[in-house]
Amino acid sequence: MLKFICYPKCTTCQKAEKWLKENGVQYELRNIKEDNPTYDELLLWYGKSGAELKGFFNTSGLLYKSMELKDKLPAMSDEEKIKLLASDGMLVKRPLLIGEDFVLIGFKEKEWADKLL
Repeated sequence: MLKFICYPKCTTCQKAEKWLKENGVQYELRNIKEDNPTYDELLLWYGKSGAELKGFFNTSGLLYKSMELKDKLPAMSDEEKIKLLASDGMLVKRPLLIGEDFVLIGFKEKEWADKLL
């Protein structure tokens, strides 16, 4: 079963969930604000994603900006970045779609269609 990790008030997450439903994709919903990803989950997802770790950060989020992470991240180790992501779900780019052997970060319809349909 796919895990769909989102923030329900996020319009991109709403579009992604609508797309999943329209395409008959079964998933388990998880609210990232109420159930923050753990360090171990993030480490596993990072490994599966093939993406750069900075891609997991919600760079347009208020928390990211207020913490001035744009300037701080380059000097941080991967371990420090993952611990930071695990500290607050609002720092994590969303939605996340977690499969057995893949992780999709953010909603890009073509990428999701290529992987799921």
